[in-house]
Amino acid sequence: MRQTWKNALLWMLSLGLLGACGGVAENEPAEKVGERSQAVLAPPPTPASGNILDSTTYVGPVAVGGAAQASFTSNPQYYSFTVQVPANSQLKLDVTHLGSSMYLDTSLFLYGPKDANGSYGTTPVKVDDDAGYGTLSRITLVTLAQSGEYLAVVSSANGAGKQFRLQVDCMGFACVPQPPPPAPGGYQIVLVEEPISAQLQAQVNTGNQRDGVHAILHRYDFGWPYAGETTLEQASHEALEMVGEWWRYEYYGTLTALTYADFSSAVYSVYHPLPATLLSTYGNGTENVQVRRYYRTYQTGPNGDHWDSLFIILFPQSHKVIVFEQQAYEI
Repeated sequence: MRQTWKNALLWMLSLGLLGACGGVAENEPAEKVGERSQAVLAPPPTPASGNILDSTTYVGPVAVGGAAQASFTSNPQYYSFTVQVPANSQLKLDVTHLGSSMYLDTSLFLYGPKDANGSYGTTPVKVDDDAGYGTLSRITLVTLAQSGEYLAVVSSANGAGKQFRLQVDCMGFACVPQPPPPAPGGYQIVLVEEPISAQLQAQVNTGNQRDGVHAILHRYDFGWPYAGETTLEQASHEALEMVGEWWRYEYYGTLTALTYADFSSAVYSVYHPLPATLLSTYGNGTENVQVRRYYRTYQTGPNGDHWDSLFIILFPQSHKVIVFEQQAYEI
């Protein structure tokens, strides 16, 4: 509920700010709060060549920190743009309200990197339908471990006669300007959930086969284009909201700061492989990994004792937050 309320407030504020900045085109009705048409995901068709570029209309390159604009002339249509990035870049790609026609419904895809044969493949590394303004598309954060040239595709199933603007921004890591600027006062990190590795999920599943215990693992990435590092307090605040556990742990639990060794010891024996796998999968080998533990115990009946721990693990240089919740209960 807390996250939903927060998102609704940010949505209403963004409407007011964009309207004040001239985002609504002259002589066109402003979109009302809550007025969103049904979005349609429009992926480009898979070409026989195996290179998705062949199913698109190539427009040209877009620099990180820059933008490009085009107009749809048919339905459906797929426009592509190349983006060159160094390894370990974090990007935001946004079909912006400003510069895009009203009531346009877009989809956004990112492919690559381009291989030695000049192909971007046919499997996108990131997809979005309508995370942007109205039914426009936005990839809030994507972490690209490999350097090279990527292909961004903006499509619409019914956008003929409408224009769009694609903005590409650096969110952190290798594409950060040198030297990076200081973080603004009160800045809050934005967490974007990504799938955990198959190995980690298998380890959680194996432990969950034991009676009387259960665990859940989440991975979140965040951009950080600023000098220094984000704090564990910032990461914990946002992570609690992301997993919807703020009320159970912030108000009814106890809070403890742990070393990573302490965290490893506190993990139940059935999940013991997890701490080492987390480090090897998401850490860079040198950063100071920080851990907070929220703990609560309660009864649900005469024989219903529960022991719940929520661990928030910050990888400050690898720009990841891991949330591991383990529960034990009487059976």
